[in-house]
Amino acid sequence: MKKIVALLLALMMILSLVACGAKEEVVEETEEVVEEVVEETTEETEDVPYVAMVSLGYSHQFWQAVKQGAEEAAAEYGVTITFEGPEQETMVDEQVDMLNTAIQNGPEAICMAAIDVASVTTILEEQKANGIPLVGFDAGLGDTLPAVNVASNNAEAGKLAAVNAAELLGDAGKVAVLGHTETVPDGVARVDGFVDEMKANHPNIEIVDIQYAEGDHMKSAEALKGMLLADPEIDLVYCTNEGACVGAYNGMKELGIVGEVMLVGFDSSKALKDGIRSGDIAGAITQNPVAMGYKTVEAAVKLMNGEDLGTNFIDSGFAWYNAENMDSPEIAPCLYD
Repeated sequence: MKKIVALLLALMMILSLVACGAKEEVVEETEEVVEEVVEETTEETEDVPYVAMVSLGYSHQFWQAVKQGAEEAAAEYGVTITFEGPEQETMVDEQVDMLNTAIQNGPEAICMAAIDVASVTTILEEQKANGIPLVGFDAGLGDTLPAVNVASNNAEAGKLAAVNAAELLGDAGKVAVLGHTETVPDGVARVDGFVDEMKANHPNIEIVDIQYAEGDHMKSAEALKGMLLADPEIDLVYCTNEGACVGAYNGMKELGIVGEVMLVGFDSSKALKDGIRSGDIAGAITQNPVAMGYKTVEAAVKLMNGEDLGTNFIDSGFAWYNAENMDSPEIAPCLYD
C-alpha cells in the first residue's frame, strides 16, 4: 500500500513539474522513481502464492459459502485464489476447460471438486508429478490423486439422516430415497450411509425405492410423483441434496399431499429452510460450507510449505437441523440461502 501511495505522489510530482515548465532532467529523474516503484510493486505481487480452486458448481449459494470461507483463509494466510465452477454440476467439459485455464496461470496448489474424476486424472497427474499439491474438496478427487480431501463425512451424514428418519417414523414404515447422482462420490456416500444404517439397525423400516434425478428441481418433482404413484404407502422420502429435496417438496405440492408423506433433506436454501420452518419438511442435514472453503485453502498452504498434514481426509463437519434447532448458535451459521 505504501508503494502505491508513493507511486501516486510521484505521478502528481510529474504533472506539477510539467505544468511549471520544469527542466527535462528533473522530469526524467522523477520518471525513474515511478519506474522503480512500479517494478518493486509488480515483484511483490508476483511473490504472492496463487491457489487455483475449481468447484463442482458456482451459482448455488452453497458454493458461494465455500468461496467465502476460501477467501477468508486466503486473506489470513497471504495467498491469492481464484474460485470458479460451471453453471450446472453436470458440465464436465466446461469444468475441464476451467481447470486447464487455471493451470496456465501457474498455480502453486490446485483444489478441486471434480464432477468426473476420470476426466481430469491425466491433467492432474501431470501437475502432481511437477510437484503441485492437489487438494480435493466436497466431491473431491478420489482417493489416490489428492494429498488430502476436505469434505463432510458424507457416509456418516447419511447415517445421521437415517437415524433421525427412523425416529420420525417410530422405527417402522416404508422409505424411498431420491438421490442426486449415481457417480459423484459424495452423493453415492449419502445414499450408502443412509441405506446401510437402515439395514443394520432398523429392520422394521423398508426401503422400497431408490431413484436419481440429478438434483434438478423439475426432474426430482417428477421422480417423487412417480415413486408415490407406484407405492402410495411410502411414509418418508430421503433426498440427498437441496435440489432433490426442494423438487420433491414441489412434487408433493402438485399432488396436494404436503404433510402426508415426510421429507428429509440435505443441504440448505431459502426454499428448504422455509419448508422446514413451516413443518412441511421434517428436517435435513447441513454441511458447513464456510469451514470447508477455509480448511481447503488452509490445507493447500500447509502442503505448499512442505508440512505433513498427518491425514488424507479433513472433515469439514455436518449436523441435523429442524424447526426446533435451526436458529441455534450452533446451526444457524451453517445454513445459507
